[in-house]
Amino acid sequence: MLEIRRLKVLREVALRGSITAAAEALSYTPSAVSQQIAALEREMAAVLVERGPRSIALTEAGRVLVEHTEGVLEQLDLADEQVRAIAGLKGGRLRLATFRSVGETLVAQALMDFHLAYPAVELALTEGEPEEYLDRLARAELDLALSFDYDGIPPPHDDTLACEHLLTEEMLIALPKDHQLATRTTVTLADLAAESWIISSTRSSVHAFTATICRWEGFEPQVAFEIDDYHMAQALVAASVGVTFLPALSTRTAHPGVRVLPVRPRPPRRRIYTMQRELERVSPCVAEMTRLLREAAAAP
Repeated sequence: MLEIRRLKVLREVALRGSITAAAEALSYTPSAVSQQIAALEREMAAVLVERGPRSIALTEAGRVLVEHTEGVLEQLDLADEQVRAIAGLKGGRLRLATFRSVGETLVAQALMDFHLAYPAVELALTEGEPEEYLDRLARAELDLALSFDYDGIPPPHDDTLACEHLLTEEMLIALPKDHQLATRTTVTLADLAAESWIISSTRSSVHAFTATICRWEGFEPQVAFEIDDYHMAQALVAASVGVTFLPALSTRTAHPGVRVLPVRPRPPRRRIYTMQRELERVSPCVAEMTRLLREAAAAP
């Protein structure tokens, strides 16, 4: 592999026409310049310069190498400029993946703040379940992702990804407003043993969470509907066809026909995380988006 430093020395000799002038321009000694040229000739196994009594000229091989050197240095200068722009968040790209309930709340706020502050950064967003996109993060097809786990359910991510806790929230019960328990301030899961349940499909860990939490209280939930959209689930609750769990974040846009109550005495919880590859910890875009997500999570 050719050393960039030696290529720069050869280019300077070609521009200045002498070892002495090149040495002055580079703040080297003439001897150091001669040594760099000699080392480059050994690497290339070719004579690159013809030395005269007062000047120096490139051989044909030297001329070709200098021509290529110009292109290489231009590309390096461009790379340096682009890297500095990304470091200063004046360019680059951020590919983010999220699940819906955090996407329409914390992520939406963080994306808006990020775009207002750094409009030159290209943003791309994927929505789905962590089980569907975390492998894409591991393959470097994404830069940052949101994930979660529930009480009693293993997380969908593994130790190959860097994980940072963002927020812990309660899972609440959504009842029809005219339900006989709707006037209470809290509810126990045992009170709901005979209810029909609206839960997520088996592709989501919410399904396993609901079954596990109900079993802890001694009953098997009677599943009436499998719905992967919290807004649709709330509409079905409002229609009095069942009850469901809602994460606290989803209640920011609660259906007017729904009453949401905390579960006592053991409130089930969901933990939300930011996920990235270890190398992405040094990415300015990822670091700034993570900071904005923390701010959004801490906001009342």
